[in-house]
Amino acid sequence: MEDRHPHQVKLLKLLLQEMKGQEKIYSLGPESSLKHLKSIGVVLHPISVTRKKFGYAEYPEISFKLPFALEAALFRDNSAIECFIEGEESVKGVFLGMNGRKGDFRLYTPDFPHWVEDEGVGLKLAPDHRTFERMQGAIKKLDEKSSTQAVFKQIHGKEDFDDSVSVSQAIKFHNQSLNESQQEAVSKMTEGKGLSVLHGPPGTGKTTTLIEIIVQKIERGDRILVTAPSNAAVDHIAGELVSVGLNILRVGNTLKVNKDIYAHTPEGRLINAKEFKEIKKLKIRSEELRKMSYQYKRNFGKAEREQRSLLIRESKSIRKEIRAIKNYFDEKLVKKADVIIGTPIGLDGFLPEDALFDALLFDESGQAIEPLAWVVFPYANSWILAGDPFQLPPTVISQDASNNGLNISILEHAFKKCKSISFLDTQYRMLKNIAEFSNREFYENKLKSAAGLESAGNEVIFIDTAGTEFEESHGKNGMSLQNEGELITLRSLIQAEKIDLKKAVLISPYAGQTQLAKELLPDKLQVSTIDSFQGQEKEIVLVSLVRSNSEGIIGFLKDYRRMNVALTRAKSRLIVIGDSSTIGHDSFYASFLSYIEEIDAYRSAWEFMK
Repeated sequence: MEDRHPHQVKLLKLLLQEMKGQEKIYSLGPESSLKHLKSIGVVLHPISVTRKKFGYAEYPEISFKLPFALEAALFRDNSAIECFIEGEESVKGVFLGMNGRKGDFRLYTPDFPHWVEDEGVGLKLAPDHRTFERMQGAIKKLDEKSSTQAVFKQIHGKEDFDDSVSVSQAIKFHNQSLNESQQEAVSKMTEGKGLSVLHGPPGTGKTTTLIEIIVQKIERGDRILVTAPSNAAVDHIAGELVSVGLNILRVGNTLKVNKDIYAHTPEGRLINAKEFKEIKKLKIRSEELRKMSYQYKRNFGKAEREQRSLLIRESKSIRKEIRAIKNYFDEKLVKKADVIIGTPIGLDGFLPEDALFDALLFDESGQAIEPLAWVVFPYANSWILAGDPFQLPPTVISQDASNNGLNISILEHAFKKCKSISFLDTQYRMLKNIAEFSNREFYENKLKSAAGLESAGNEVIFIDTAGTEFEESHGKNGMSLQNEGELITLRSLIQAEKIDLKKAVLISPYAGQTQLAKELLPDKLQVSTIDSFQGQEKEIVLVSLVRSNSEGIIGFLKDYRRMNVALTRAKSRLIVIGDSSTIGHDSFYASFLSYIEEIDAYRSAWEFMK
């Protein structure tokens, strides 16, 4: 510990704080009843198993359904979970995804728990010890590779560093539609070494630019690693890479990928390989042995117990043989692929320890806590961080860890010290009046709107609830805020202006408000928290701010980056509802209200009250 960089020591301390914070929140014990954990959305109970199979790396994978709708917003892809039933030891695993009342999860155990199909089985969010261990190990080993150690010290040293690049040769662009700032970024980052940042505000074609960089680097003979914090972001860029004909390998959680991407996963490649038939035969034999072992009930004699143990051991031995065949097959795939893509933990669990690539491209890096980056940085000799530091930061559970800096993303850290920053300066998503406030507040008036996005004057409205007594209140479980009056007003507006619900979404900073919105607003209207809607867009966006109190307390709204996300999701129309007397005491929202007056976008909620 004495020889470690001070920031290494700090990161290890922050991870420990976060782990303890998660353990406290997710614990099921005397202080946290099952009913309480269900009310705050960290438990799904009961579940009914609909399908069982051995999936990725021969781990048990289970499909399930809920008997009725439960709050499941916190159960995101790759969340650590525990499968539990009263009276038995819980089993750790990972949540794979949710669609309505149906979902899937993977268990980190050699076989299915014998009780998994019994009544009373549930899923509980859990501290992600596997990911914590990977991150802790990566931080401790930062000194083992000179290039990784150097970039770490550059980011956290006292001196600024300069990795700026002078382009030595003209590039022939494959994508002829790139604008000038995109072309400049591609030219610099194709030749660049060390660390570079691609700053892409909303709607500026960040993914399009990244694809061209990858294509150019591959043409020069580079092998590329691509990552992002979520599987959704990974699959988005994987789809774009497939569409331009690149030889990619998508690794990790591939349960929900479409058929075009699936063909580029290890599982998809295996289907047409000679190893497939051999593995299929072994799987059938393993399943037969496993089913034979189930013939013996839980209470049986010594001979039956020994026979059951023998069958289970033989079944496990066969699955171990299957893993060995797959590992050898995967090693061949790694050597052949031009681009390997997955989440940081997915890549780290798949790649050999000595794997080395010419460049790592980290998309949506503003959503990644810093330790996650050090898990994958050692696999490359140069790095490109892509994202926007003025969007929402990573989610951190522990308030102590957040206050001490764990919620500062790797992108934010690099943004302060890196000289090789390419800014994409033209947005193609929003009409100009929608984009303009964020342009002024976050992007130093450098963000232009593309031709054809001129405003007609009615794209933005702010509905002011001041004086209506539409005050905020706590929801049914007392944990999240709601504002019924705002939703009733929006319902009137939707009816009066005949808003096309298929083209609209309501977003809010509070989960309590989104839950109430699902009860009060039309079923066809999409509803989401602001945090969950980051990275998405819609023609019409309704934003419910919720906060309305005499003290001027604005809570979540104080992170102005959340508002930046909310204001930059709409393409053609943005409708914001809130209490000017509550938010107006804050300088940021005072500026927003001034902008609303400037573009004549102010309306009172009284107009919609009957």
